[in-house]
Amino acid sequence: MKNFIVKTIANAGALAVAVWLLDRITLTDGGTVRQAGTLIVVALVFGLVNFLVKPVVQVLTLPLFLLTLGLITLVVNALMLLLTSWVCGKLGVSFHVEGFWTAVLGGLIISVVSWALNAVLPDGD
Repeated sequence: MKNFIVKTIANAGALAVAVWLLDRITLTDGGTVRQAGTLIVVALVFGLVNFLVKPVVQVLTLPLFLLTLGLITLVVNALMLLLTSWVCGKLGVSFHVEGFWTAVLGGLIISVVSWALNAVLPDGD
């Protein structure tokens, strides 16, 4: 359970960095406390999408993964970010990603920052 909470906090931090760096990834809720709550909800949705959908997509794109020497992972991460944006829109959460190339760059930022935060934060093992 502690590992889940740490990963969610790391994802929320990574999403916050992506929102801060990229103008076309928006979080339009009110004050700081409300935005932090929204980021936690978005991180939960992002984690759920990555847990449920990403493995299926990775298996289906395995030949492309081998062909592109892993670069297709950037596209898969972008699609997961766009799917998270779409699900958040359906849930009424004010998180939006505009465009595929923004999602590619956002996915790259989120991957790097999340990796760094997971390396620094305790994982409970």
